[in-house]
Amino acid sequence: MVVRKETQQTGATVNHSAPRSVSRGVRAVSMILAMALTMALMLLYTPAPHAEADETPTTMVSIDSSTAVLTDTSGYHLQATVTNTTDQTVPAGTLSVAVNAFYTFVSRNDIQEWAEGTGRIPTSNTIGQADVPELQPGASTKVSIDADANQQSLTAINSWGPKPVELDYTANGEELSTTHTFVTRTTDGLDTPSTPAMNITVVQPLAASGWTTDVDLMNELVGKGGLTSHKLSKLTVPSENDNTRLKSLEQVFGKHDKLQVIADPTYLQAMTMPTQVDGITQPALFDMTAYTAYDDGRAYANANIATSDWKSSKAITTYRSALGDSSAKTRTYAWQGAGNWTMKALTEAKRQGYGTVIATHDFEGSDQSTVETGKTTVSTEAGEVTVLTAQSTLSNLAQGKATSDDADGEGSDAGRLARFIAQSAFYQMEQPYAERNLLVCLGTDSNPSDVDALMSAIEQSSWLNLTDLNTLGKASASHSGDEAAAALPQDSGLSDARRSSLQQTLSALTESAKGIDRFNSFILAEPTEKSSSGSTTWRKQLVSAHNLLSLHALGNEASSGSTMLEGASQLSSLLFNGIAITPTENVNVVSETAKMPVTISNNHPYPVTVKVSSLTDSMQIVTSRFDTVEVPAHGEAQVAFTIRVSTSGDADATIALFDRQGTTFGATQTTHITSALQISDKSGFVIIGFAVLLGIVGLWRQFNRKKDPDE
Repeated sequence: MVVRKETQQTGATVNHSAPRSVSRGVRAVSMILAMALTMALMLLYTPAPHAEADETPTTMVSIDSSTAVLTDTSGYHLQATVTNTTDQTVPAGTLSVAVNAFYTFVSRNDIQEWAEGTGRIPTSNTIGQADVPELQPGASTKVSIDADANQQSLTAINSWGPKPVELDYTANGEELSTTHTFVTRTTDGLDTPSTPAMNITVVQPLAASGWTTDVDLMNELVGKGGLTSHKLSKLTVPSENDNTRLKSLEQVFGKHDKLQVIADPTYLQAMTMPTQVDGITQPALFDMTAYTAYDDGRAYANANIATSDWKSSKAITTYRSALGDSSAKTRTYAWQGAGNWTMKALTEAKRQGYGTVIATHDFEGSDQSTVETGKTTVSTEAGEVTVLTAQSTLSNLAQGKATSDDADGEGSDAGRLARFIAQSAFYQMEQPYAERNLLVCLGTDSNPSDVDALMSAIEQSSWLNLTDLNTLGKASASHSGDEAAAALPQDSGLSDARRSSLQQTLSALTESAKGIDRFNSFILAEPTEKSSSGSTTWRKQLVSAHNLLSLHALGNEASSGSTMLEGASQLSSLLFNGIAITPTENVNVVSETAKMPVTISNNHPYPVTVKVSSLTDSMQIVTSRFDTVEVPAHGEAQVAFTIRVSTSGDADATIALFDRQGTTFGATQTTHITSALQISDKSGFVIIGFAVLLGIVGLWRQFNRKKDPDE
């Protein structure tokens, strides 16, 4: 008699053999007999004819929900949507679900071929059927199939693991659509040997996907100044969709305590009540891989981004600010961006204090015969780096990506979940006694309900054991030393489109950064003893605000890039537009000289010193060229240009603002000048009298001069 003990593990009861209750020999014999039985049953079936790819009907059945983990008490439940994708009316028909209760997948190709509909596996064990009404072109209907745990086809399954499931939609005896999916049987209620559960770590990155700029706060910064550093950090705010999603995610986090949450510290800082997390990423998910691939630190510096803005210590500082706890501690992880973790990228990450990085894509070798623990240690010039590597197939499925375009059952969340569970079971069966820990990375935009469904399914899977990042970090590395270095990606992975976009982003940020620097250096008045402290602080706050916007523009949240660029440009524009020329009324000149007053306003909290220029479009009516004026905070100042005229007429004077270096800024104003020159003093009369006298003398001489004899 075999004695077993039961332990509760992540929501599912798992049977473990009692110590020394089953010898290795008995276990081996049991496994051999099970495999022999499976192979014998496979030989009883004749492969069904398989249609060519171009003859396969368009998928008309989408899986809305299905039982991914099958236990001895769960039964099987399916909800599906049937859609008429043809241009003709489809008569009433039937949707049937069938399984091969005795089949065991023997290779990765085997399980993939079934998903793509090319595997010749018979499914003669019918689970249930549902009637489908007549459907007009484009119409759809929802159907449900429910089978309890005692259903004959379900009780026929006598071995644990993934089983092939087929959904057939027929009408008038004609097969219209076939969808391939999976159900995975647990060991519950089966008299089969138990094997150690495979460790799995699931990570949810917590970041906003729709950062926007708080316009009111920006106006307050520019118009009033004096913001606290905490208030300034709220300049970038998550979208309403992010706030709604966060509330749902927090419920998921509370329900599944083994789900690892790694947060962008700037997102935590934007929250009223920061979520409890298991670690933090670099600030704003700054794309380190793109930084090293672009290989132009000066371009980033010109855009007001320094390495100190995204290093590990900065992430910790931001995290402590978010929590309001100056001594708070947590682990920091460098999250992968658009590029690859090359040796250069890993070295830079280590230099900035990140001893552990997470590789979400293009790091795991494609030629692996079996899955391995998602941990690699790499020696760089800056020190050793631990790379936690996501298992690509499982991570892609968890992020809503089908294993291939031909996998007809993976077009829905439920279909991908069924494949995820089946694939994880297959990985465990490949090496049932090998100790491994697989990393699954979810997406920054993952749907909370999908995350909940995934975690619930994993917790029900007796062959999986959920662990945390700390456990994964302490596991033995699959690769290290020269082997790990040789396997690193050689290409940066930065596409031409991404590089071009990055160049444009840096160029735009450089322009706005130059604008802020120009305002601080050549427009803002030199601080006095009275305004020194406040003015200096305000200058720094303007730079910090632009820095925050730039970080988000260069992060992994691609959808936020354009809004952050607009925010940075708006900040620069508000500074220059806050100094303006008050429109001047038209000027009438009735003498040789006159004065043209020009008023300059300043909406900023500190004085500015600017040059004012006046230039007319006439050579006969001109003004003085420049004047310099200091405009007080939230006040006005006036300059007076001298007008000189030499004749009657009209002219337009263009008034413009210049910084102290002589570069123009802001909007210009045009003042119309009208000259009606009049004699207004004695010198004028003397000149006119002298001119008349000369005229008279000239006429007298013309008529009274003696003629020459030759004339």
